[in-house]
Amino acid sequence: MVYYFFLGCWALLGLTAFFYLMRQPAPYGKHIKYSKYSVGARTGWIVMESPAFYLMIIFFLLYGDSTNLIHVVLTFLYCLHYFNRSFVWPLRAQNNSKKMPVNVMASAFSFNLINVFFQGTWIFVLVDYSNEWIFSFYFAVGIIIFFIGMAVNVIADEIMISLKKKNNGQYSIPNGFLYSKVSCPNYLGEFLEWFGWALMTMNLAGFVFFFWTLANLLPRAISNHKWLQTNFEEYPKERKAVIPGII
Repeated sequence: MVYYFFLGCWALLGLTAFFYLMRQPAPYGKHIKYSKYSVGARTGWIVMESPAFYLMIIFFLLYGDSTNLIHVVLTFLYCLHYFNRSFVWPLRAQNNSKKMPVNVMASAFSFNLINVFFQGTWIFVLVDYSNEWIFSFYFAVGIIIFFIGMAVNVIADEIMISLKKKNNGQYSIPNGFLYSKVSCPNYLGEFLEWFGWALMTMNLAGFVFFFWTLANLLPRAISNHKWLQTNFEEYPKERKAVIPGII
């Protein structure tokens, strides 16, 4: 009961974050503001994202079962995403000469600590997954959606990395792939990934994580979309922020 109480509080905090971010854009990237206390953007990104990678491995080593196929696959998928987000992406996309406010780094670091606790506790401690779960309908659909989301996320990131290199780090209008439909297909990819994760795990913690992803990234997508519309007169009017034809 204590676990469920704190998970409920965590979900309410996500709802609070959503309403806050709808009013005040998150201070990162193009929305960054001067901060007295800052770190290099690349360093900050690695510090704030990497706990999700190594803490899930620690959780698995302490409480997981290496003979349980579900434990192994879920750990691999979670760490696959966060290896890319923690190390590959920042090393390729982030310039350490740019700054990140320490409070942004600290808040994301804290989020990852708490989220790994809820995900790991449910998967490895509270639920007894059988190996047969991997053949279930929810797991099969979930893993397909997860990999589709990962592909969307990685391809969208690659387009932006190439575009910034081509334009010497300056912002410009992205085109091609899902950028013809939305301003932030990278966020759409994350929505799909963690919805797939929620289906694979089929637990409350997984769906709260998906909710947090929406609460955190949907306002950011809307803010980025508005920024692009404001700063580029020629920006395509038919594009949505993150979900084609809807938002």
